[in-house]
Amino acid sequence: MITQTSKRKDAVCNTCTLNLVSIAYQRAPLFRLLREPLKLGMRVLALIYRVNPGEYIVRTPNCYGCIRFYKIALKEKSVIFRWLNDRVNPIFDAVLEQIVAPDELHQSKTYARAATLGTVNPDQADEWMKGQKVGF
Repeated sequence: MITQTSKRKDAVCNTCTLNLVSIAYQRAPLFRLLREPLKLGMRVLALIYRVNPGEYIVRTPNCYGCIRFYKIALKEKSVIFRWLNDRVNPIFDAVLEQIVAPDELHQSKTYARAATLGTVNPDQADEWMKGQKVGF
């Protein structure tokens, strides 16, 4: 839990991975075999390093609990995670980009940047998140 004396950090997100993963799960069900072990590894490291996603100020309430904030925190706290991420993330991104269309990637980036700035209204966020609960 964040206390009033704790300093909260701005949440920064450049791509709505939740959106892209939702698309990938529908189009290529075997994509789960790549993502789920990675997600489990992040969960384990998040427990070890006591990651608290509540440290981040999220301007779009639908984004609370997104795995992105675990990843950001792990990059700050774990040398092991940074080393693994530097090697695995390019492969993950390349596979994901083979499944999703360029315009879907662009939309995902546009939405994430708007959500980070807090310019997404609740109706837009609800519409965006519809059917995309593959979370943490």
